[in-house]
Amino acid sequence: MGAAPQITPTERVAEFRRTFARAEAEVGKVIVGHEQVVRKTLTALFAGGHVLIEGVPGLGKTLMCKTASDALGLSFKRIQFTPDLMPSDIVGTQILSEADGRREFHFKPGPIFAHVVLGDEINRATPKTQSAVLEAMEERQVTVFGTTYPLEPPFMVLATQNPIELEGTYPLPEAQMDRFLFKVVMGSPKPEELREILNRTTGPTMHTAQPIFPPAGAPAAIEQLKALVREVMVAEPVERYVIGLIGSCAPNGPGAIPEVSQYLRFGPSPRGAQALILCAKVNALLDGRVSVSYDDVADAVLPALRHRLLRNFQAEAENVTTDSILDQVAKRLKQPRA
Repeated sequence: MGAAPQITPTERVAEFRRTFARAEAEVGKVIVGHEQVVRKTLTALFAGGHVLIEGVPGLGKTLMCKTASDALGLSFKRIQFTPDLMPSDIVGTQILSEADGRREFHFKPGPIFAHVVLGDEINRATPKTQSAVLEAMEERQVTVFGTTYPLEPPFMVLATQNPIELEGTYPLPEAQMDRFLFKVVMGSPKPEELREILNRTTGPTMHTAQPIFPPAGAPAAIEQLKALVREVMVAEPVERYVIGLIGSCAPNGPGAIPEVSQYLRFGPSPRGAQALILCAKVNALLDGRVSVSYDDVADAVLPALRHRLLRNFQAEAENVTTDSILDQVAKRLKQPRA
């Protein structure tokens, strides 16, 4: 028997683009509009990160997360965060059972044990409960009563959040916010989009997404595509550009612009730079390239950094958003010549 034909880098990139486009198309069968939210969510998945989705109730945040997992053929669990939710309700607990006259403790896994975990209205739970997912998000494992249990890859947390100013919500801890690769904002639909939503949701036809991978083959296929993302090259000038972006967002730092020093208490951590690079690599593959450009980085600035900037009281009083500050940073920081 002859050796199996080798897949060229060009074919691997083309397969990545086809898979991504098919996933977007399947989600689009159910979700009307929000194309950028869907794209950024899938981008984070292939970059190996988690996504925080913010928007007022009723915009389809939960449906979008469930549809994305259906399209990818991944296991899905939903956790409804409430003020009385306990950490053990998320990660699981030890239960006492009796067999053959002996009593033993057995671990009962919580809903965190799935490929895609939806934390619905995550900011309605107390900070103690919110922090229960920190280890899972960073280490891809949970520890219960001193025993560590790994989470099967791929693992992704999709958390939805109502705006902080609504009643009965708690701000997410900064440490947990930093573990989200992206924060995307879901806005209200346009009139023509709302009409299509009404047609799809009040008519006789049910719209569903079909898995794009063969049964039971989704996890391995997605892990291969995630490995391809890591192989995309980043030239030194692009790395310097990313470092310049992060430095420009540090208050009172050598590269900080006046707006940053005036309105921010803290800038992004190194995770912000990692998020920019990983998402830029996905953007490069989607454009059919194996090297990152400045535009690939610029496209990821807002979703990757908006939740990593901590505003001061002056910014809150004057209603200066992190998005507006990042826009100013991007305008002031000139891209190096290719």
